Amino acid sequence: MKILIVEDEKDLISGFLTFSEQEKISADVATTYQEASEKVYLYEYDCILLDINLPDASGLQLLEDLQKMDRNNGVIVVSARNSVTDKVKGLNLGADDYLTKPFHLSELSARIQAVIRRRKFDAPNLLCFGSLSIELNERKVVAGESLLNLTKKEYDILLHLIANKNRVITKNALAEYIWGDSIDNTDSFDFLFQHLKNLKKKLRQGQAAIQIRNIYGVGYQIAEI
Repeated sequence: MKILIVEDEKDLISGFLTFSEQEKISADVATTYQEASEKVYLYEYDCILLDINLPDASGLQLLEDLQKMDRNNGVIVVSARNSVTDKVKGLNLGADDYLTKPFHLSELSARIQAVIRRRKFDAPNLLCFGSLSIELNERKVVAGESLLNLTKKEYDILLHLIANKNRVITKNALAEYIWGDSIDNTDSFDFLFQHLKNLKKKLRQGQAAIQIRNIYGVGYQIAEI
């Protein structure tokens, strides 16, 4: 799972990052509308935590940008504003949820999970693909009756491929999704290839009726077999 935190208050950013680390969520940060706009153009995010009050523009402008780009990002507006007008405007512009500050991080976690389930899988908690059963809340993957012991990265790669099962995902796009901005500092994809190799091995050992196919010169696609 990968989220974008659009917030300019340092204390809140610190709290969000601590939360994302505890929840094992990959997180990028943008402190201005301009920075957020650049990141959503370059990278894919499962969910965006969006503050309305940004130093260079309203966060609602980013919602309008996402609509024009026809992006399927989940968006939770996180704001100190509690007026009905602001909530209605945000939801009408495509936000999935509206959370008023202050709030408990446990509530934020539940809302993020709910948004991602609705947006990506249209499922309450259990995702089925081929012979795989994936409990999204517990991050548990079962092939038939065998529990697959996946690392966080392997799990994230598997879920991202399933969410895009009708598309071929390039190695660049997959690496950017899993590792975020840090991918810009590397000139090798060996780390990605190793995670994919380990994931494929575990799927074979669990006799999962799915296959991660290498599309030569393009990328990867998951399919049922």
